[in-house]
Amino acid sequence: MATPHASPECAIAVFARAPVPGEAKTRLVPKLGAEGAAKLHARLVERMLRTASRAGPGPVTLWCAGSPDHPFFRACAETFGVRLVEQAPGDLGERMHAVFVERAGRPALLAGTDCPAITTDHLRACARALAEGDDAVFLPAEDGGYGLVGLNRPVPEIFRDMTWSTDTVMAETRARLRALGLVWREPATIWDVDRPEDADRLAASRLMDDAPPLA
Repeated sequence: MATPHASPECAIAVFARAPVPGEAKTRLVPKLGAEGAAKLHARLVERMLRTASRAGPGPVTLWCAGSPDHPFFRACAETFGVRLVEQAPGDLGERMHAVFVERAGRPALLAGTDCPAITTDHLRACARALAEGDDAVFLPAEDGGYGLVGLNRPVPEIFRDMTWSTDTVMAETRARLRALGLVWREPATIWDVDRPEDADRLAASRLMDDAPPLA
């Protein structure tokens, strides 16, 4: 595909829930306790927002599960200069699709907060893939899902009727992309923090050592 002369602005959307004990990172509660799991979740959200803000391809928006008026979300907005938006109703696929609809056909990246290995270089590479004309870009996760999706325009078919939180999500997504005749790129494979052993891997990685928590 032809490469545009100038790269269009590529927004970054981040999905997150508030760090409420007992509701955030519940699979880590047996290892960290409800409070500890919630605190780790908060740190992961902050890290993703910090990385997205530093990457610089476009504005960063925090899409909140529940009211954006939660004190944690307000603190994130003040610290990182991000816009707060309440996630759309529906299942995960419908909520993700709504992000790209809001962008009205302009390029955007959407990331969760479970993958602290995502770097500014990853985000810039993903934005570059869209600027160079690819229809989509993904950062697949080692567990079979993905930690980031980027699109140049809404593609509802890749989100509709997907069985989420399984090890076949990325494989099924690739099949759908091929069926639609779309061109996509996968600049890197990443890992997420979801299980107790992932928390151990995170501690060993020292990825969370670069900045203090907000509170």
